[in-house]
Amino acid sequence: MVLSKLYKELGIDLIVVSPKDISGHVGDAVYQTKKWISFKLCELKEYSIFGIYSSFRGLARLIFREKPEIVVIGESYLLPFIFNIFIVLAMKSGRSKLILQSIPFRLPKFDEARENIYRNKETIKILPYWTSVLLQKSGLSILIRLFFLHMMKYAYCTVDAHLNYVEGAFEIFGSYGVKREKIFLTFNSPDTDILFKIRESLASEEPVLPKCENRLIHVGRLVEWKRVDLLLRAFARVKKKFLDAELLIIGYGPQEQELKNLCNELHLSDSVKFLGGIYEPEILGKYLLSSTIYVLAGMGGLSINDAMCFGLPIICSVCDGTEKMLVRDEFNGKFFKEGDEFDLVEKIEYLLSNPQLRRQMGNNSVEIIKNEINIHTVINGFNDAFQYVSKTRASHV
Repeated sequence: MVLSKLYKELGIDLIVVSPKDISGHVGDAVYQTKKWISFKLCELKEYSIFGIYSSFRGLARLIFREKPEIVVIGESYLLPFIFNIFIVLAMKSGRSKLILQSIPFRLPKFDEARENIYRNKETIKILPYWTSVLLQKSGLSILIRLFFLHMMKYAYCTVDAHLNYVEGAFEIFGSYGVKREKIFLTFNSPDTDILFKIRESLASEEPVLPKCENRLIHVGRLVEWKRVDLLLRAFARVKKKFLDAELLIIGYGPQEQELKNLCNELHLSDSVKFLGGIYEPEILGKYLLSSTIYVLAGMGGLSINDAMCFGLPIICSVCDGTEKMLVRDEFNGKFFKEGDEFDLVEKIEYLLSNPQLRRQMGNNSVEIIKNEINIHTVINGFNDAFQYVSKTRASHV
């Protein structure tokens, strides 16, 4: 949606490269669609070396032929643009500028990463086990890790600009030597214009579910790091106090049957609904409008934006870093201690016990999206980065 918006609103001529087959960098049960594509899509065969160097066959030829002014990449594809001689020459042939788009919430600062190398005695997982053990015993594994760390530092500084979702990028990439003026914030957002229009259109329709003042909703893949198991255990405790409470779980994934079994063990089958993957925003909007609190027990991101567009207060913990800008404790939601079932129960019961506060928090969620973080802040962030590298490109003509 963001790419289509860039194409339509900024008039940018886009060519998007995507894996011809399933990408090794796409997680389990990630929904992918070509429905909103309004730009040129080029599918190339993806390949990977040791899981740290990923690229596309024919990418150098594509860049040489198209001579793009700007190339935007994810971190998984960074190293070929620094060390693959054919891609580097193709970029130079068109004086193309390179922008790295990433969410560095898991990237440690440089000094911390270096200290972790000396403390961490694990084998190097990308190598065969015995090779890795020998390197560890000889002390060479530390040298290899240090080499890789400095290689990444060089790569981060070599790109022409950085696009990031989180404000922490200034401090994190700054520790690797990246100049502040090369870092641009986009935040992260679905197409909020569409979501608000959908919400307005749904106002005159019948609710998809009977009214329930104590209905929670979770949207996300059913994978381990989403911690839906933690949510189910917390909900079982909430049910003891709020007998009519319900929980909607939207999404699918490899943990689905395991979570349904847990649901049966906790005697929650009558009050928990597994609705499967819902990807039509109109249908998703109906379920969000029929709920009172959005709960994200583990990792996540864009689902928070969706819930806020539809006026829900948010309960979450540590997600992907974007939650720090979207959720304000006591203003439009509550934070609970990461992995703490009892603290999650406390936060859910607090909001269920205060319906007026809950509604006000939902209204505040909408205001944050309308005034601070939405599809236009994302587009503006991209545009600022594009303008910056275009100027530096022009200065080298």
